[in-house]
Amino acid sequence: MERIVLPEIPNLNQIDVYLQNGGFEAAKKAFSQSPDDIIDQVKKSGLRGRGGAAFSTGLKWSFMPKTTDMPKYLCINGDESEPGSFKDRQIFEYNPFQLIEGVIIACYAIGANTAYLYIRGEYHKWIKLMQQAIDTAYEKGYLGEKMKNTFGVDFYCDLYIHKGAGAYICGEESSLMNSIEGKRGYPRVKPPFPAQKGLWGCPTTINNVETITNVPPIISKGWEWFSKIGAPKHPGTLLFGISGHVNKPGVYELPTGILLTELIYDVAGGVPGNKKIKCVIPGGSSMPPLRGDRLEGVRMDAESLKEAGSAIGTGGVIVMDEDTNLLKVLLRITHFYHHESCGQCTPCREGTGWMEKILKRIDQGNGTSKDLDLLVSVAQNIEGNTICALGDAAAWPVKFMIQRFRDEFEKYVKPQVVIPVPNKVHSMRFTKIALDDIVLKS
Repeated sequence: MERIVLPEIPNLNQIDVYLQNGGFEAAKKAFSQSPDDIIDQVKKSGLRGRGGAAFSTGLKWSFMPKTTDMPKYLCINGDESEPGSFKDRQIFEYNPFQLIEGVIIACYAIGANTAYLYIRGEYHKWIKLMQQAIDTAYEKGYLGEKMKNTFGVDFYCDLYIHKGAGAYICGEESSLMNSIEGKRGYPRVKPPFPAQKGLWGCPTTINNVETITNVPPIISKGWEWFSKIGAPKHPGTLLFGISGHVNKPGVYELPTGILLTELIYDVAGGVPGNKKIKCVIPGGSSMPPLRGDRLEGVRMDAESLKEAGSAIGTGGVIVMDEDTNLLKVLLRITHFYHHESCGQCTPCREGTGWMEKILKRIDQGNGTSKDLDLLVSVAQNIEGNTICALGDAAAWPVKFMIQRFRDEFEKYVKPQVVIPVPNKVHSMRFTKIALDDIVLKS
């Protein structure tokens, strides 16, 4: 299988090697066509966003207004703070110039002269590597004003790295824009959408790093070629970051639609000690988990995972074996989302804290079955009631983990005390009984 975003070419992170292997030829081909032609090709290719939502890339580009007096911007989202996701840094390290070429083509297609590459603040090594690649591209005339001479066109674009400050919420596109503007990372209410009012109130398009890196091969080899790879409704390859209880964790580029069991057992070498799988989170920590005994036939593409009751997310596959304490796992995930909530929306700000407190109570041996029902109730009241998707990201692990592994969580709670109550009760006094552990039934 041919790799698209991480080709098996040694030293591809060196510009001379990249040029020897057809580097920037796709950009030259793009400049010989109209921006609308480029957008149409990307749309026909079926390329969908690799950042979680799996939205049509070409369709997103088409939202950018054709004529406007305001400048247009491109933002490339490399925040990658989703637990279980660690794919974009592979591109920064091993194929940075293809990402840069994708930025050039995308800027030309949407009419932007300025692009911002937003990278999470903890990625010190990869920020340095990416900056070196950008500096080299400027020196060689592939970025900035020198592009006009290099490509022989009346077009240029500048690319800047913006380093995040360790806030998960800035992976959300409107928070990302606020962060670039120097504001607090609060998500914005939509509409207006970024294509109408984005950075500094100007039209803006936001794409994931992996998404943009797919663009040069699509232009170079044609949209028909790309559309025939992997799942028909979600074509191309994906960078799957596999972690947890597998023998060979890592990042693997494979066609979409691959069986989840094949990914785990054939690609990642199976589970240590040949233990059974209890749970798999298929797309990063925010995606609904799947039971280990219900993985047969599940394929790794957006449509198939939706049918299975989960989502492709960022392609971060987390495998947990039969000995995993799912209460500990859920508590850790919930603590993360409580800590990372920006606090703007009440359901998320308060609800994530409530869920963590309840899970801590269960973990300390003081929970009851009623707490499990309460957790699901709180999660359902967060879900769909926040400005951005962080509320859903916090709610889904709790809601679906308890619903799908209820038998597992019942092991960690105390049975409820049931006290029969006569039909006619004039007065009752309870002493030394925790009312939270009592269900009154008449």
